[in-house]
Amino acid sequence: MTNSTITPGLTPAMAAARRAFGWQKAKRLARDHITFIVFGLITLFFILHAPNFASLATANAIGRITAVVSIMAVGMTMVIMCREIDLSVGALASLSAMVGAMLMQTGITPWLSIPVMTAFGALVGLVNGLIVTRLRIPSFLVTLGMLSILSGTALTLTDSLPVPIGDRTLGKIMANGTLIGLPAAVWWTVVFALAGIYVLHLSVIGRQMAATGGNEAAARFSGIDVDRAKVVAFAICGACASFAGYMLAARASAGNPSVGVGLELNVIAAVIIGGTSLFGGRGSVVGSVIGAIFIGILAFGLVVIGLSTTIQEIVKGVIIILAVSLNRR
Repeated sequence: MTNSTITPGLTPAMAAARRAFGWQKAKRLARDHITFIVFGLITLFFILHAPNFASLATANAIGRITAVVSIMAVGMTMVIMCREIDLSVGALASLSAMVGAMLMQTGITPWLSIPVMTAFGALVGLVNGLIVTRLRIPSFLVTLGMLSILSGTALTLTDSLPVPIGDRTLGKIMANGTLIGLPAAVWWTVVFALAGIYVLHLSVIGRQMAATGGNEAAARFSGIDVDRAKVVAFAICGACASFAGYMLAARASAGNPSVGVGLELNVIAAVIIGGTSLFGGRGSVVGSVIGAIFIGILAFGLVVIGLSTTIQEIVKGVIIILAVSLNRR
């Protein structure tokens, strides 16, 4: 750059320092949002190579199929922010689908069954949190054991047989209906995301979760009840998982004991892809929802371009590992 292009009042050295600072700032911004850049590039690839990918119908379809993972990711974000993990969410979703379907067979109204099932999930999460905090057992082991208990219970309830839901109203409310042109599942995602943003980023307990995950010892010394923060995080995570499982049952008009198998992996991947640190203390609900949408776009796009199911799993796994490793802190 010549002297004629230098801002009046700045020496050449000052101008060079300003350019270097701007370049470093841009690199830091790109590094902090590398997974979103990968997300954008992959989405652009599908738009260019998959016919009709960039359409409202595709957006609605992706919104519907990512709603379950998005809602579960809201709760998982809080648990990981506390430097814990919950591996039981997939099994809880399966059990909730079964219990919810059986509850509907008793004649309970759909609007009443929804909060009942959400409270059921919160209770399971509460038990997880209390075991972790009272018995000082790593959450990895506690929730792994709970995964086995919940899966076994779901399979035992009806001898592994699905439970049909005759009332179509539940399906319209939770998954298949539309409001102002958007699927009900998308609206529920928005509701849970807004509630999660308030709890995690605007409330006292949310700040306590972040402090607990950032430095638990320092949080204790500063008077924060870290055990309570963890228990609340687990309870919210359980409530989100149960609601999502019930949503799956409503969408299929039946409770299936294996409907949530493996969901925990997609949920954890969505949270990490979205920028939440596996080491706790930092993350965002919005990032987790974007991470879930990323996984949905990836799965949908691979189907649209015609890859076989086996190749889809390989490609999806490689890209998720790549995205998570790029975002690792």
